[in-house]
Amino acid sequence: MLDIRFIRENVELVKASLAKRGNKFNLDEVIALDEERRKIILGLDDLRRQKNEANDAITQLIKEKKDPKEKIASMKGVAVKIDEFDARLREKEGELSKLLMVIPNVVHDSIPVGDAKNNKIVRSWGEPKRFDFKPKPHTDICEYLDIVDFARGAKLTGSNFILYKKLGARLERALINFMVDLHTSRHGYQEMWPPVLVNRASMTGTGQLPKLEDDMYRLKDEDLFLIPTAEVPVTNIHRDEILDEEKLPIYYTAYTPCFRREAGSYGKDTKGLVRVHQFDKVELVKFVKPKDSFDELEKLVGNAEAVLQALGLTYRVVMLASGDISFAATKCYDFEAYAPGLDAWLEVSSCSNFCDFQARRANIRFRSKDTKKTEFVHTLNGSGVALARTVICILENNQQKDGSVLIPECLRPYMGGLEIIER
Repeated sequence: MLDIRFIRENVELVKASLAKRGNKFNLDEVIALDEERRKIILGLDDLRRQKNEANDAITQLIKEKKDPKEKIASMKGVAVKIDEFDARLREKEGELSKLLMVIPNVVHDSIPVGDAKNNKIVRSWGEPKRFDFKPKPHTDICEYLDIVDFARGAKLTGSNFILYKKLGARLERALINFMVDLHTSRHGYQEMWPPVLVNRASMTGTGQLPKLEDDMYRLKDEDLFLIPTAEVPVTNIHRDEILDEEKLPIYYTAYTPCFRREAGSYGKDTKGLVRVHQFDKVELVKFVKPKDSFDELEKLVGNAEAVLQALGLTYRVVMLASGDISFAATKCYDFEAYAPGLDAWLEVSSCSNFCDFQARRANIRFRSKDTKKTEFVHTLNGSGVALARTVICILENNQQKDGSVLIPECLRPYMGGLEIIER
């Protein structure tokens, strides 16, 4: 959430950011509402001054043994007006809060301007693999090796829900364990195991609500949501807390299943594992000092790259343009790994800096050791990395002519030493 004072002092900057995003939000409505609110506050302050002066006068009249009735009557009129102004202030502050909740973060100057066509490839790693046979898509590989049952997954729940089986299930578990071990042992993250159901305050804190409510799975009888990413519960661990500056930066990693309805996406990339409604992901979340957040973003990117490099996957790092970046992010990198069977680049990770946008919504602050004053932390998060698209890339890049699949070397200790998945 943007601070209203920041908006007031940087109106043209915020308007320019909205234009870069292609967002037609009417910022003038917010400015006008804020002006009304401030006028009410000034009026309220004046009325309270009058009330205090009347109280002092009444006290003095009583001391002088004079009749205070007239003064008391005038004070009652002031008290009624104070109640009216209080009610108007609450109303205006409620309206303003609702508007502030739907204003997206200001995009960083370094990102490209435009829609997804303007996304910028920052760097690539590896070259698309060449085969001496026509590579098969992962759906054919999964069927041949009997490691994913798409039909029974749909029978159990519905379309785009997946049943991993046999060595497919073990491969998924191996990937999760490998990534969590990598981030905790080499990258300095603390492992967390959060709930997969969160309340409305948590979803609002990280920015999924109110904007993306239609994309979320919500319980019928309780105001709880299945998480779309571990970013939500892990970032909210410190909601409404003041952290000691000495404890920053804080790095957390967590594996969770993730759930997304993706309303409006039906029929789009829905075959196989490309777009599923439940998927596994290892998430990385950072709480850092404001001055360090963009350096920490580059480190976060490096943590995600380490996973893809260990798996031997060809990938590219893409800086998202202003019209393609998420609501809460100020700067974001996507990672796209190459899937030769599909002949496509698939997004397998996204790393974002939110500056203080989420921290304001979730009220996460730190106390400066020098000034003893509190400031909002900066939050970052990234996928380290997401499945099932990573599984697609592993299967399609490591397929052999006989239909078997080589297991990446880094996963073999988690697969009981197994080197190949074969029929």
